[in-house]
Amino acid sequence: SMDLSSVPDKRNKWSDSAVSSGKLLTRAVLTLGVMVVSRAAHASGTTEHLHTGQKIANFFRSFGLPDVAVLAIIAAMPVVELRGAIPVGVWMGLPITTVLLASVLGNMVPIVPLLFLLRNERLKALMAPVLERAEKKSKSLGVGSLKKQWVSLAAFVGIPLPGTGAWTGAMASFILGMPTALAISSIFTGVVSAGAIMTAITLAGKKGGLAALAVLLVVSATELLKSKTTEEKQDFLEATPYWDQSTVPTNTYKNKSPFVGKVISTKRIVGPKATGETCHIIIDHKGEFPYWEGQSWGVVAPGTRAKDGKPHAVRLYSIASSRYGDKFDGQTGSLCVRRATYWDPEMQAEDPAKKGICSNFLCDTKTGDDVKMTGPVGKAMLLPEQDPATNYIMVATGTGIAPYRGFIRRLFVDKTPAAEAYKGQAWLFLGVANSDALLYDDEFQDVKEKYPDNFRLDYALSREQANKKGGKMYIQDKVEEYADEIFQKLNDGAHIYFCGLKGMMPGIEDMLKGVAASKGLDYATWIKGLKSKKQWHVEVY
Repeated sequence: SMDLSSVPDKRNKWSDSAVSSGKLLTRAVLTLGVMVVSRAAHASGTTEHLHTGQKIANFFRSFGLPDVAVLAIIAAMPVVELRGAIPVGVWMGLPITTVLLASVLGNMVPIVPLLFLLRNERLKALMAPVLERAEKKSKSLGVGSLKKQWVSLAAFVGIPLPGTGAWTGAMASFILGMPTALAISSIFTGVVSAGAIMTAITLAGKKGGLAALAVLLVVSATELLKSKTTEEKQDFLEATPYWDQSTVPTNTYKNKSPFVGKVISTKRIVGPKATGETCHIIIDHKGEFPYWEGQSWGVVAPGTRAKDGKPHAVRLYSIASSRYGDKFDGQTGSLCVRRATYWDPEMQAEDPAKKGICSNFLCDTKTGDDVKMTGPVGKAMLLPEQDPATNYIMVATGTGIAPYRGFIRRLFVDKTPAAEAYKGQAWLFLGVANSDALLYDDEFQDVKEKYPDNFRLDYALSREQANKKGGKMYIQDKVEEYADEIFQKLNDGAHIYFCGLKGMMPGIEDMLKGVAASKGLDYATWIKGLKSKKQWHVEVY
């Protein structure tokens, strides 16, 4: 039996996104407070931004441009933006309404083209260092539904501090894969808020700043309270009861009438030293293509086959998200795809004629691209959730991690009845070549830190670790290290899953046969027993 007092309380985990937003706003409020105090301390009211803004303004004035146009240009510039433009407008002697309007519109002018230009691969590569910094600054904005992302992004842009603003907000929304119209409306709201705060600080000094801070605190507290108390539970895609599998959706869309989804984002998720390229692709299905964790989607690449002119065959990909999707709203699904290439030993180069058609299509997709899909298919990899104390052992190589990411998000990340009830242990084994090839490691480490009694994680890095015989550490070697514990768990009713390249199974089964023999068990009888009890789940390709 398990001592339930040692099981972490999961009721508080649903406020994680609210907490991350709270941290962002708290830091912003404190920094803005310092900004106000600093401004009050300099009685002259002159700041570095104002000095810089004056010089820029005088430069453009020298061309005979009207002050309103000069102000709009200053607001449109990165780094300076609206927070630097408003003090300049006041210094110019323009009416405050004109200053605010020109600064807001000027700040927004470059944002729309920027969002579209970022889709250009060359520009994206050129801006890679800037995008990386933007990703770090905006990491907490990606937590939660699109509604939460909208609110978080507006707050991020609306706090007139170094490192925030419309330019960084635009890059953050692109990285998060937010729909363009939604991103623009959020950024515009943030820019207007920043304009109001900067106007208050510029005109009224300390009092104006404190008033702006008070408003910001009230709005922030209200939003956090909503996040904690009025957030909808993620139970709108559940069966009744939640563990009943009689309504699992299958083959909703077939080859002759596929569903057309739209790509929200495609992102490389491995490091530079990984063996090959693996991408995480989020697809918008508008809630019209439901699926369960452990199922697969079929994807039909555009075009026709060279050999006979017929459409490309359907390729199946395990879904890498829970049924609620990465946006937590039931509107998206995600795929984990490794770009299939062929290295020609004679050419000493990749042969493009032999590359994987579908995997390359998916890895090359951009925001807004259409993807024809079929399915969902498969029931072999579903989670048996009737007993919340069930232990799960998940074994994967490479992109075989996909269904397990969905499992882990359902059990530990999403606000689901299954997560609230779960008291067992989910144990993940992942085999890849090296550390750069690890997939979703940051997510898994976060779950491991929060739920150490309910989630275990072991990696087999074939090019970095050695097995007990001194050879390369493959997935079967890592599993064998815990053979006694795994056999005991299986005897006690645990379910074991295998997903990845079909070449993984012979090594694993040979290892299990050896362990079974050492325990005096007949392997054929033992494995037959697991299969008859539906404890053995395999999906290889």
